[in-house]
Amino acid sequence: MKLFIAGHAGMAGGALVRRYQREPGVELLLCTRRELDLANQAAVEAFFEAERPDAAIIAAGKVGGIHANNTYPAEFIHENLAIATNCIHSAWRGGVKRLLFLGSSCIYPKLAPQPISEDCLLSSALEPTNEAYAIAKIAGLKMAEYYRKQYGVVYHSVMPTNLYGPGDNYHPENSHVMPALIRRFHEARVAGLPEVTAWGTGRPLREFLHVDDLADACAFLMALEAPPDLVNVGYGRDVSIRDLTELVASIVGYQGTIVWDTSMPDGTRRKFLDSSRITQLGWKPRIELREGIAHAYQCFLEEEASGRLRGA
Repeated sequence: MKLFIAGHAGMAGGALVRRYQREPGVELLLCTRRELDLANQAAVEAFFEAERPDAAIIAAGKVGGIHANNTYPAEFIHENLAIATNCIHSAWRGGVKRLLFLGSSCIYPKLAPQPISEDCLLSSALEPTNEAYAIAKIAGLKMAEYYRKQYGVVYHSVMPTNLYGPGDNYHPENSHVMPALIRRFHEARVAGLPEVTAWGTGRPLREFLHVDDLADACAFLMALEAPPDLVNVGYGRDVSIRDLTELVASIVGYQGTIVWDTSMPDGTRRKFLDSSRITQLGWKPRIELREGIAHAYQCFLEEEASGRLRGA
């Protein structure tokens, strides 16, 4: 099987490459952004026509934190819509019979009931701060669904929970909670700081999945003859931000005091995916949270030492 992975340089794409490098009979087709601009319709059409992959996984996209999403919403909706429409339509024109589109848990309504099932999609208003990104991702997964319905190709989508692991973005301002905690406690330990301040009460609950487990779930779904159109992929358990913060500090080896600034907002009380659809199909994550964070920290150290740390 000749498999094109779009976005292979990102965290999820990199995990997919590692997963499929272990798969016998798979020829990986990978292109850098310089080699192929996925937002360029003519270039993407020419690529699929020339290369004719058997299958494709679309893990590419413009991503960023709340500040970036709020400041550049036009860029987020344009680039992510372009990537989705160019890749899906060009794949179909190029004869690709199997395609997996990576969505995001942010596609679900802001006030979705917990745990969040796939049926919650488009049931109420989105979170305003990342609406542009979410709308583009929803368009992509709906496009996959409708191409499957009209043309009979097996195009389907996954919605992962919060991811962490090798290749994460450790930018001091724009990173997500897990890489932000790893970097903050590492730097505090190295500098010998007596205390680290954390925002809020620590009571909100979040779910975290190691990116290698996501890649394994994607390979599992790609091997099914008739996968569901939409599938959540989560860890199956959530953790309070307070417990997570203390766990990361312990793994990193920080022995100072954690001070909670309760004047800062907590954010959404809970965000937890209902992953029963994929578990009933026979898949479950393998990497425990403590093991996964320890692995992520080791990768952080290696990436920092080699100058490959994203967001440094």
